[in-house]
Amino acid sequence: MAEEEDFSSLPLPERFVHKNWKVRKEGYEAAAKAFDTAPSESDPTVREFIQDAGIWKAAVGDSNVAAQQEALGALCSFLQIAGTAGCTRTRNSTIVPIVEKGLAATRPAAKEKALEALMLYIEMDKADPIIEELLPILSHKQPKIIAATLTALTSIYKAYGCKTVEPKPALKLLPKVYGHADKKVREEAQKLTVELYRWLKDAMKPFFWNDLKPVQQQDLEKLFEPVKNEPPPKPTRLLRSQQAIHEAAPAESGAEVVDEDEEDVGIDLEPEYLAVDVMPKIPKEFHDRLGSTKWKDRKEALDELFTAINHPKIEENQFSDIMSGLAKCMKDANIAVVSVAANCIECFANGLKRSFAKYRSVVMSPMMERLKEKKQAVTDAIGAALDAVFAATSLSECLEETLGFLAHKNPQVKLESTRFLMRCLRTTREAPQAPEVKSIADAATKLLTESQESQRSAGAEVLGTLWKIMGDRMMASHLEGLDEIRKTKIKEFHDSAKVIAKYKPKAAPPPKAAAPPPQKKVFGQKAKAAGVRKAASAVAAPPPVEEPAATPLAPRPTSRPAAGASKLGRPKYGLVPPSGLKRPGMPSAASSGISSPRRQAASPTFDEPEPTPAAPKIGGLAGRGLAGRPLGKPAVANEAPLVAPSGLAGLNSAERVELEELREENERLKRQNEDMRAERSRLSSQVHELQDQNAQLIEDHTRDVLSIKAKETQLVRARSDAETAEQTVQSQQREIDRLKRELSRQKRAVSPPSREMNGSGSDIYSDGGSSNTALNGSRPQLYGGRSYVTSPTGEGSTSSMLRRADSGSRSPARWSASSGLGAQGQDGDSRLGTSGGFGASGAAAGNGESWKRAAEVTQNLKARIEQMKARQGLSRPQ
Repeated sequence: MAEEEDFSSLPLPERFVHKNWKVRKEGYEAAAKAFDTAPSESDPTVREFIQDAGIWKAAVGDSNVAAQQEALGALCSFLQIAGTAGCTRTRNSTIVPIVEKGLAATRPAAKEKALEALMLYIEMDKADPIIEELLPILSHKQPKIIAATLTALTSIYKAYGCKTVEPKPALKLLPKVYGHADKKVREEAQKLTVELYRWLKDAMKPFFWNDLKPVQQQDLEKLFEPVKNEPPPKPTRLLRSQQAIHEAAPAESGAEVVDEDEEDVGIDLEPEYLAVDVMPKIPKEFHDRLGSTKWKDRKEALDELFTAINHPKIEENQFSDIMSGLAKCMKDANIAVVSVAANCIECFANGLKRSFAKYRSVVMSPMMERLKEKKQAVTDAIGAALDAVFAATSLSECLEETLGFLAHKNPQVKLESTRFLMRCLRTTREAPQAPEVKSIADAATKLLTESQESQRSAGAEVLGTLWKIMGDRMMASHLEGLDEIRKTKIKEFHDSAKVIAKYKPKAAPPPKAAAPPPQKKVFGQKAKAAGVRKAASAVAAPPPVEEPAATPLAPRPTSRPAAGASKLGRPKYGLVPPSGLKRPGMPSAASSGISSPRRQAASPTFDEPEPTPAAPKIGGLAGRGLAGRPLGKPAVANEAPLVAPSGLAGLNSAERVELEELREENERLKRQNEDMRAERSRLSSQVHELQDQNAQLIEDHTRDVLSIKAKETQLVRARSDAETAEQTVQSQQREIDRLKRELSRQKRAVSPPSREMNGSGSDIYSDGGSSNTALNGSRPQLYGGRSYVTSPTGEGSTSSMLRRADSGSRSPARWSASSGLGAQGQDGDSRLGTSGGFGASGAAAGNGESWKRAAEVTQNLKARIEQMKARQGLSRPQ
């Protein structure tokens, strides 16, 4: 058998493209070993494959399955050592062959290596380019390739999570794969959907749910049920950049980084929409119809507005008038109008996003005031609008108004406002600041003392949620004064709370670098050098008389230097205090320009000691600086100690004393500075305490003022009720008087007065031939010699009075004649009527006497009538 040719000497790129699959396979294996042993990406073999990146396309798509498996292994080894450069240069040409040839291969090892290659492409750089290459393959004509791609996507999301790999592109394509005819494709689509549901829960449904059939929705709901209550999963792999961050973090803070990843479950699922200009779609007569007196017209106008603005994204415009109208609708008496207005506000907030912040103050307070509505549908609509307003703004912007309504007098408004605050704390992405935490905690603590259990529970839930955000250290001071029962309740809400934000204390600033130690300065050094130079130049030229360059300061009242001390060539006060501290007006040695005057020296000898000089010519000026020095030619011996040793050894007693004084003054100033800092800190703490007390007093004052106003309102209402009651009493009293009078009139109508009271005496008795009946129709009756007059109405009347006449004054015949009864009397005796001669003779005989009797009877009747009127007048109500 002939020996096989050895191709190991060929370069690796040539072996990669060899026509013999065995050579290619051996080349892939050799390349994988070379990549695994390479120290870095700068290795020549690695650099060669980075530059010739197109060679990998044919390798991963090798027609031989055995060679392809080794090629995928070599690619994985290459990506691990080549890093970002190898990833970015090769992924555009290798992703499609990896999916079509690798993921759809028959060998499990090849599938595993193909999937690992995709994972490494994501790990080395980022996931977006890989997802962009994979999603178009979901439209492939072969179902097995689509199913393999869905399997790869499921593995990618499971490994890296939806915070690293953007889920929105995959969610949008789910309805398409659910409509595929192949059952395997649909099953893999369900697995991908369940994996996304683990991360996103119900937040992912708006992207694809409505495009599914009801049967598909029911099947997915059954699949969601087992994972619905699971905690959010954790990624099993990290990007290379994320690994570097974790490795760079200190060991003690590594756990904290992981905890932050566990807590932060917020994933941006906001889809991209084009802004719509809704202003032309709003009816022009909207404001007129909104002010109509008919609630149906107002509701129809709001319905048309809702239809016009119901878009995911609204182009920014001037909506101030519309917002004012919607705010007024919150006070509408019809709840249907209120609900539609709340829906319109929600649409504006969702569509305008951050641009809605300028309208928040216009609509937020009226909406929270209308939370007093007891109908749940209305409060739900307003609550959804408030949530949209909060999502468009921030917790800091909404907090002040919300806390104000937590102290509202209406229990319903207070409870719904507390629930709104809880929703804000759960969904906010920024933890509140320390002053905001105190305000929230104080308001929630007051709710713990409410009479209603629902409000107490709401206050405990607010504190528990805030505790979850801020942590134990920040909340310890706010929970100190609470009893154990309330703390236990708050702890329960803390354990069950789910929040997005987490308080991160600011890192302490790095310590400032220590200041370099102050350099030691040799006092008077420059003055000495200047004196030496001047002395050397004075040998050739005679010294002129020189005026002092500057007037030195007067010395302190301390021990005086020797008379010749000023001749050393250094200024009297040319000292630089330590740490740069100088007395006001004191020139420094470097800037004052003061130096010893020029002196003529016989020889430049500096080794002889300085003799005691003679007294100055100007008496009393010794030790006065330049003015006290002699102007004559100095002796040569006076120039000896010009070069003094550095440091304090060259200082005289006066300079040492002054140096000590400056040091003491420096220490004293340092102590004063420290005392001032301590005093400033103490005053700052007092200011903060006073500010807190002032805020508490303002709050108490506001509460007292509101209480007083409430009492005044109650007093005004009570006064109004009293006046109304008084008017009612007066009206009823008048009605009673009227009824009494009416009753009296009815009584008088039943018993009218006698009619004879209205007549005169001539009506009772007329002349002899008169036929008029006395007392308006009364008929005289004769009983036992007495005459009685009765009324035709019968007995029992007050006007029917019995009249009695003297039986001796008139005879029956005379009474009959004068009364005109005719021939027949009341008793039916016809003799009285037929006895006409008797009547005529009686009338003729007693005509004068009859008039007298008639007058007397009339007077008696009038007197009795008056008495009767008087009696009836006393019994009537006044």
